[in-house]
Formats: sequence, structure tokens, C-alpha cells
Amino acid sequence: MKRRIWDSKSKARIVLEGLQGRSVASLCSEYQITQSMYYRWRDTFLANAAQAFETGTTNRREERLTAENQKLKQAVGELTLELKKNDW
Repeated sequence: MKRRIWDSKSKARIVLEGLQGRSVASLCSEYQITQSMYYRWRDTFLANAAQAFETGTTNRREERLTAENQKLKQAVGELTLELKKNDW
């Protein structure tokens, strides 16, 4: 049996259906998932729900990428200056 990979939107939709009152057993039967999987998704969903209302904050990945981008820009600038010095 091949494992399915669920995208985050599908997981959220399924969890929301359960939170709106639909029985977990019927959800799991329809989407062919185990109840323990549903409850894991639900717990993750609820634990991260506050992030939906955060504004102006960046996550660690964005901060790391911004710092790396800045370093690369500085390196390009230094190399450009070095090339210009060698042209004279």
C-alpha cells in the first residue's frame, strides 16, 4: 500500500470539518485516514492557530534567508570593487 502525502491545505480543511461538528469517524472513513492521524493534525493545527493572527513578524527561515541574501550582496559588491580596481 502506497503512502499518501497530504498537503497543508487539505489537512486544514479536514481538521476544520471536524472542528465544525462533523464526526471524526465519518471524516476518517471518507478521507481514509486513521483517527490518530486526524487528532495529530488537529493538535498541530490548534497549537499553531495563533500564527494566523500575527502580523509583521518573520519566521526563522525568512530571517536566515534575509541574512544570507545580505551576505551575498556584500560579497558581490566587494568583488565588483575589486574588479574595478584591477581595470585601472
